[in-house]
Amino acid sequence: MKLITLVLGLSLFPASLALAASQNGQLQQGRTTSVSTTLQALEEVQSKKNAQEWGLTVEEWQRYQALNKGRRGVLSPGLDPITTLGIEARTAEERRRYAELSVKQDFQRVESELAFQREINAAWQRIYPDILPVQATGRSLAQGNGRLALFVRADCVPCESKVATLLAGQRPLDIYLVGSDGKDEVVRAWAKKLAIPTDRVRAKTVTLNHDRGQWFKFGQGRMPVVLQQGESGWQITAF
Repeated sequence: MKLITLVLGLSLFPASLALAASQNGQLQQGRTTSVSTTLQALEEVQSKKNAQEWGLTVEEWQRYQALNKGRRGVLSPGLDPITTLGIEARTAEERRRYAELSVKQDFQRVESELAFQREINAAWQRIYPDILPVQATGRSLAQGNGRLALFVRADCVPCESKVATLLAGQRPLDIYLVGSDGKDEVVRAWAKKLAIPTDRVRAKTVTLNHDRGQWFKFGQGRMPVVLQQGESGWQITAF
């Protein structure tokens, strides 16, 4: 009798293993499906959030992502969603929509930056009323915007004359002091010596900058030298 029971138990053991394996497989499949569903839900939430941030629909955001993975992403890496969709617009109506959206967002960006800059100027006057602000890295020569870039050295008589001439012209001017070694006090002492108008520096119609190799790149060894942006980039002017 015991032998029959043992044989019966052994015969049922593989079936039990098979059932357990099947149940475990179903459990694992369920877990995988659950994780996949959760990830998909998170991706949808993130896509909706990204689309809203740029003023787009979810479908437009998804199209931007698809474009970014294709040829456009290779040609223009890092291009923002609105510009990407505008360039790749399929109709004139789409192109107009993205152009208007771009203008509205640029307007909001500029207004926010100007408002913050006004607060920075006010903070300088409150906290450091007798200290001229010096640009830590210098204005980007790639920006242009009709400004002149003047490169000078300390203890340079022709440089002092050029500064006086350009200041009298009331044109937006970015002054770069070559050889300042990144020391703000050197720039401030030089500006004080030449009586650079404090109000114009605070208003950023005149900026004081450390030269970070721009003179070596654009100045052609001249001192002083004035640069102005033209069709071929930054060039030495006749000022």
